[in-house]
Amino acid sequence: MQFDNRYATLSPKLFHKQAVESLPKPKAGHFNHALAEQLQWTEAEQADWVNIINGTNLPNEADPLAMVYAGHQFGQWAGQLGDGRGLLIGQALDQNQKLTDLHLKGIGLTPYSRMGDGRAVLRSVIREYLAGHALHHLHVPSSNALGFIYSHELQIRREQFEPSAILLRTSDSHIRLGHFEWINQYQPDLLQEFAQHCLENYYPDCLNAESPILAMAKQVIDRTAYMIAGWQLVGFAHGVMNTDNLNITGSTLDFGPYGFMERFRPNWINNHSDNQGRYTYQNQPSIAHWNLWVWLNNLIPLANTELANAQDKEQFKADLATCLEDFEPAFLNYYRSGLAKKMGLPQDDDRCFDCGMAFLRILQAEQLDYTSSFRRLTDHAYTALRDDCIDTRAFDDCLSIYQAIRKDADQNSLQLNMQQHNPIYILRNHMAQRAIELAEKDDLSEVERLFTLLSNPFEKQAEIERAEDLAPLPSDQPEVMVSCSS
Repeated sequence: MQFDNRYATLSPKLFHKQAVESLPKPKAGHFNHALAEQLQWTEAEQADWVNIINGTNLPNEADPLAMVYAGHQFGQWAGQLGDGRGLLIGQALDQNQKLTDLHLKGIGLTPYSRMGDGRAVLRSVIREYLAGHALHHLHVPSSNALGFIYSHELQIRREQFEPSAILLRTSDSHIRLGHFEWINQYQPDLLQEFAQHCLENYYPDCLNAESPILAMAKQVIDRTAYMIAGWQLVGFAHGVMNTDNLNITGSTLDFGPYGFMERFRPNWINNHSDNQGRYTYQNQPSIAHWNLWVWLNNLIPLANTELANAQDKEQFKADLATCLEDFEPAFLNYYRSGLAKKMGLPQDDDRCFDCGMAFLRILQAEQLDYTSSFRRLTDHAYTALRDDCIDTRAFDDCLSIYQAIRKDADQNSLQLNMQQHNPIYILRNHMAQRAIELAEKDDLSEVERLFTLLSNPFEKQAEIERAEDLAPLPSDQPEVMVSCSS
């Protein structure tokens, strides 16, 4: 690996350096060799991945540190937070010289652990490992993971005692919106230095703008809108969209009580800790907007700096608010474009979006599976779709409009769009649960199968698929729900 630890050059008030608390008698979980190749891991490093993840043989250039940040959790100010069980072990350059964070999760106590034990359990690590991999191959911006290890020797108490685990995840950045909240609240003198760091390392094209901060804000807003549209299009619910769980580069971070929606229910709550339904699937765009509003408010003190180039504070505040107005149209543009591709409709037809929304209303009313229904549409399995409907008239009306829109369009390009945007496979909760239960018995075969399946979600893989991969659990079986406990 080629390290370039730029975050470690910032003020030491922003982090705490410490060693990894290794797991006793670690077992190999799974390793993403393809990602390791992209990050220029040597053959020796790949062969020794268990010890690297366990912290017993980190590369000499590694410089582990726990980040401090703050955040709003479920809409309420939570004060100081931080990496309570994670360490940024370094930043590496990939094959394209792009900076990538290497972050260990489950490494023991840090100064920011609060009431936690600093550990992660095998269950949550497998879920995060597979989720990042799944989103990556669904073309949704996301953190990913290189691999995980686990140990039966160290049992961690959650609802029950569970095997401990450590995950090595990657992301283009672990700088969260909540980093700015912490600095503005506790170390405001560091705000300009930190903003400069973000500009130089993540938005260098903004440095020459008249107002670099405004230019960066616009790009963060646009990237976040793109990510959220991606979530909505693949039916992904994050589950806990606190301001400390969103980063400044618009890539999915922190897979806790997430889920991929099965039966289409816009008000679906995957996180059983979310009693008020704040983070339902349908609320994700508005929550992202709110989180960005919080973040932008923490940029206001930069008004009188060279990074803002504002005439006065009130004008700068108004300019930031204007930036935020771009979020909704950006999100809708990305979502409309993606929905047209999923539907196989020409984007320049004004009827396209209405037809797509009509199809979604049918899925909701009939409680049909989101992913498999779009795939049936892709395969022109209209009879099978109709047979699943009680209100066949609504389906027939929608299909009639749909076919009329498609009639004179380029069928080949529309079909290709559908095949590239409607996956056959998603990570259903019950699929992940089966992999977890087997892994806890030292059988990693299901983790390997799902890793392979999710590596190519748009192509049929009959030789390794199971019937359960293609549909939700029967209606007489309870859904698998998850909580923030991990």
